[in-house]
Amino acid sequence: MATIDVNTLPSGNDRCAVASWASMAQNDVGVAIGNSQYADRSFQVAGTFGGASVAVEGTNDGTNWATLTDLQGNPLLFTTAKIELVTEATLRIRPKVTGGDGTTNLTVTALLKE
Repeated sequence: MATIDVNTLPSGNDRCAVASWASMAQNDVGVAIGNSQYADRSFQVAGTFGGASVAVEGTNDGTNWATLTDLQGNPLLFTTAKIELVTEATLRIRPKVTGGDGTTNLTVTALLKE
C-alpha cells in the first residue's frame, strides 16, 4: 500500500480543475484534495483493475472517511473503467483502491467544476 500524489492537469478553463492520481496499485490511497468550492465533481477510472475496486471517499472533518455515492444513491465503487458524477459535497475527497493483484495499475482522474 502506498499514498499516491495527486497531479493537477491543465483544464483550459479557469472555472474548473482536473486532478489525477496515476499508477495506483493494490490497496493504494490517493492524497486527498479540497473540493468544497466545486458544485460538480466527476471521477473517471481507467487501466488494469486486476480484481481491484476503487472507492471515491469524502470527509468533512479530515479524519473520518466515507464512500460517496453516484446520482442514483449507489456507492461510488469502480470495478470497471467508467466515469461517474459524485453526489455529495465534502471538504476533502480522494480515491482508494481495495484489493487487486500484481497487475493492478489504475489512473483516477477527477473533474471539479464551479
